Amino acid sequence: MRKSRLSLILLPLLASACAAGPAYAPPQTPAASAGPFITTADGIDRAGDLPDDWWRLYRDPALDSLIEQALAANTDLRVASANLARARAILQEARAGRLPSTEVSGGVSYGDSTQVGAPVGNDAQWSQNAGVALAWEADLFGRIGRAIEAARADAEAVQAARDAVRVAVAAETTRAYLDACAAAYALSVAQQSLQTSTDSLRLVTAQEHAGSASRLDVERATAAEATAKAALPAFEGQRQVALFELAALLGTTPDDVPETARLCAVPPEPAAAVPIGDGAALLRRRPDLRQAERQLAADTARIGVATADLYPVISLGGSGTFFRNDVVRGSDSFSFSLGPLLSWRFPNMSVARARLLQAEARGAASLAAFDGKVITALKEVEQALAIVATEQRRLAALREAQDRSARAYELADRRYRAGSIGWLDVLVAQSDLLAARASHAASLRQLSLARVDLFKALGGGWSIDGAHLSERSAK
Repeated sequence: MRKSRLSLILLPLLASACAAGPAYAPPQTPAASAGPFITTADGIDRAGDLPDDWWRLYRDPALDSLIEQALAANTDLRVASANLARARAILQEARAGRLPSTEVSGGVSYGDSTQVGAPVGNDAQWSQNAGVALAWEADLFGRIGRAIEAARADAEAVQAARDAVRVAVAAETTRAYLDACAAAYALSVAQQSLQTSTDSLRLVTAQEHAGSASRLDVERATAAEATAKAALPAFEGQRQVALFELAALLGTTPDDVPETARLCAVPPEPAAAVPIGDGAALLRRRPDLRQAERQLAADTARIGVATADLYPVISLGGSGTFFRNDVVRGSDSFSFSLGPLLSWRFPNMSVARARLLQAEARGAASLAAFDGKVITALKEVEQALAIVATEQRRLAALREAQDRSARAYELADRRYRAGSIGWLDVLVAQSDLLAARASHAASLRQLSLARVDLFKALGGGWSIDGAHLSERSAK
């Protein structure tokens, strides 16, 4: 009866239990971070938000297929998915703390038994015993609740980390593909330049045989051809390196590069203006920011766990035992107990207080890390926009320089054939043309990769709606 009354007294107290430690509130970001980006560039849509599958802006079926394959087979993404499964299993373990723990025992024995005060007998007998114990921790100070809250935030942080890997895989696959295409284009330009040098050498050699050109002109033309030929291996190697990188991202061996990637000859460009949105959309979309925010939530919850360890642990429990042999029978063979159990871990409160200080310091560090992530995200987008803007202007100027160098070389070639200028003038015009072609190809590659850096900085490559659904299913 006393135990029953004590249980009735504790029930209202348990119902009003509160969680120890600070209540979590999402960190505030600078007001200016939600506004539009500072840097402007042609071909940039500041009003539209970046789509999750931003690579489809290129309208390249080969690239779409490569991204799909990479997201399905990339080894880093498989590791991230396994880590997420582990984090969710840890969350299940934390939730199990709300359930009662049980202990069951039983046994059968055979032998003599002796009662106190009775003569010793020689009769052997069978004895049966069984027991069951049940204990349930009343989460009076919220230790279990805070532990579940921390485990849930940890799982959401790991999910954000998995999404960040998806961003990286999509961006790096696109980068490797565009790099291979750009190297193939640069190789074709170098081959054109070699053909130009070879034609010039053939012409000046014929002129030498006719007596209208000197041996010096032939040597200069031969050197120009060798210089043009020397550029080919570098672009061939660059293309192979990019293709091998692409194979690794696809989770395959270097000898299994998709043929569509080998056939790409020119890096594709976005078919429409690139939508970038504003700072507010960036802060919602970047998975590394969500990971930092969820890590802060987990560390805040662990402050509550450490605080709850300063208080007693109250458990409700019950037990029942059964024992029977030839002597003990009937109602005497069963006993039970039910009531609250109080335990308080306080052998060394200094340890608990030190752990609380550690948890508070870790929470402060997570807050600082989140603030730093916000600043870094904004910086990376502005830097990527600046590089895209400047490289677009540079490419346009180099395109004009290439066109004018081509016309200058044509004029010089005609005048040389007509005998109005010397071979040195033709060689200078040819050198200018080859340099303009190489610079244009290099700038095209730089711009292609800079756009990928912009897409990566914007945080595209994963589904926001899909992540929210996954988070709700994990709760």
